[in-house]
Amino acid sequence: MNPRDCNTIFSMLSEYLDQTLPPAACEELESHIRDCAPCVEFVESLKKSVRLCREYKADIEAPALSPAVKRSLKEAYERMLSSREETAGRE
Repeated sequence: MNPRDCNTIFSMLSEYLDQTLPPAACEELESHIRDCAPCVEFVESLKKSVRLCREYKADIEAPALSPAVKRSLKEAYERMLSSREETAGRE
């Protein structure tokens, strides 16, 4: 395999991992990867990175809202409710 083949494979990996690549392109990519140790290593590293990112995202807790932000959200919610009541009263 030449480096040009690997560059082509690298450019298709995201679509491959997202399963949006056409079947013929998947077959070509899988055939290349089977016979190319650097691409195997890269694909495994990419899969691990994606898995770790998903795990990290799942572990993140939502930050606590400050009292000012909570007040602002409550006021906006109350204005929305008030507006709905006014609109319903006109119908």
